[in-house]
Amino acid sequence: MSIEEKQQEIIDDFAIYDDWMEKYEYIIELGKDLPLIDPSRKTDDRLIEGCQSRVWLDAAIDENKLRLTADSDAIITKGIIGLLIRVYDNESPEDIVKSNLHFISEIGLQEHLSPTRANGLASMVKKIKLMALSALAK
Repeated sequence: MSIEEKQQEIIDDFAIYDDWMEKYEYIIELGKDLPLIDPSRKTDDRLIEGCQSRVWLDAAIDENKLRLTADSDAIITKGIIGLLIRVYDNESPEDIVKSNLHFISEIGLQEHLSPTRANGLASMVKKIKLMALSALAK
């Protein structure tokens, strides 16, 4: 499934919910399914700067695909990073770097986050793209 198809799947998933309380509950549920980072990898150099809560993100290359794991100490944030991992995990670094991430605005997530959470979301996306760029440079 391509990055574009994964984004469309998320847009379709969110379309079934009528209000933002239901959507927040869904985001929290997604956080419970997050591929968790190995506890030994929860180091300061894997913390995403610019997030109000603590978010750790780790990446590894497996057969030219970026494999992502993460964790957060906040349940909503865990769900948000889970959405990003759902889109970007197991994709080539080149596809990640070139991708246009539009599902966030299409589901209305950005406008329903506090300014600090929205800033954290932007930092998460930036960090994933930087990890993909770094993998390309190797």
